Amino acid sequence: MKKISTLLFLSIALISCNQPKKVESDDKKEDVIKVEVQKEKTHKADETLRLNDGEFWIANLETTQGVLKMGTTMNDFSGGETAEDYATLTATLEEQFSDIFAKCTMKGDAHNQLHNFLKPMLPLFDDMKSNDIETCKKSFTTLKNHLSQYKLYFK
Repeated sequence: MKKISTLLFLSIALISCNQPKKVESDDKKEDVIKVEVQKEKTHKADETLRLNDGEFWIANLETTQGVLKMGTTMNDFSGGETAEDYATLTATLEEQFSDIFAKCTMKGDAHNQLHNFLKPMLPLFDDMKSNDIETCKKSFTTLKNHLSQYKLYFK
């Protein structure tokens, strides 16, 4: 259930980029993030990450700092011996990922390209919470490589 709710939240965040509001859950008495979904007309069907006519996309400072923070978290991870280690790491990364959306101010094509960069992370987060340590390790490596690609598209 936690995996589904995390995926649902992150998917909604990808669509909306609204400021999240903290509310208390009646079921678990935990803080959860509620995001209002709005259709965003600027999103295009093309989800291929590309440059801006051969140039970098301009990202807001908070976005760049958030992606760099995720990269630092990945680099500081000493390598998990158990699937639980990867699940703990993933919880931290998902928080940082959510923070990027909370501070999202980008518009237009740059905004769309940011989503194209971030969206492939969602299944990697799920895989890093797998009970299979090999799946966790493979997704960790893929995510780490993906995060390093940010500087090739955004400044």
